[in-house]
Amino acid sequence: MLIWSRTRGGTRYEVRTAGRVHRLYTDGIFHSQAHPERLATGHLWDLFSLPVLLRRDPVIGRALVLGVGGGTALRQLRGLGAESVDGVELDPMHLRIARCFFGLTGPGIRLHRADARDWLARHRGPKFDYLVDDLFGGEDGEPRRAIPVDGPWVRQLLRHLAPGGTLVINFPGVCELQACALLRQATLRQRFSRAWMLQHPRYDNAVGVFLQDALTARGYRQRLARLPAGHPARGLARTPVRLRRLEPVGLRCP
Repeated sequence: MLIWSRTRGGTRYEVRTAGRVHRLYTDGIFHSQAHPERLATGHLWDLFSLPVLLRRDPVIGRALVLGVGGGTALRQLRGLGAESVDGVELDPMHLRIARCFFGLTGPGIRLHRADARDWLARHRGPKFDYLVDDLFGGEDGEPRRAIPVDGPWVRQLLRHLAPGGTLVINFPGVCELQACALLRQATLRQRFSRAWMLQHPRYDNAVGVFLQDALTARGYRQRLARLPAGHPARGLARTPVRLRRLEPVGLRCP
């Protein structure tokens, strides 16, 4: 059901509901989904926060999300115990929608209207333990990466990642992940001891996760199975996820 819409600068924004779930569409592209009383969506966005549980130490202090949309990843990271979460978003309408319809308010959440490249270039604060790059735009009704994951961009991200930090990057598909600098440039790949690809069976997206100290796939699944009742990640643990270890070579496009 359509509950709100605006057209600004030739861009159409819509907020729709399915039961109590809110969904954000921008020019027809599905950007975010959230339930007011649940962290998990069961969809792609859960894959941006689930890697917290791949870390051997799942406790994170400062998190940064580049590309806020409706703010699903920020809400989840805060709910999983991040002390603070910063979100950087170029589109002011997305920030307005995130606050008004997706409940992206409260202590520990800071939103910044800025171009991600400019914001990172200016930022002089402490580094982040967990950094999500979900910078997407649209072209002919299809989502596209807003910034290529090449050497200069990866080095910019790494300058703001704390020692032992986790880097999560959303790619449109496996081929784009295969071609990224983190897998193709040895000096960048060596910053991390382990890399994973997460995929949701309903989406083509490939989420790259780069860590220093990570569980094995078996250890990750055991952790999910042992989450106690009432743990905020219990709902996320039910999201269907394909988990695959990444190597610098050998990843095949579908």
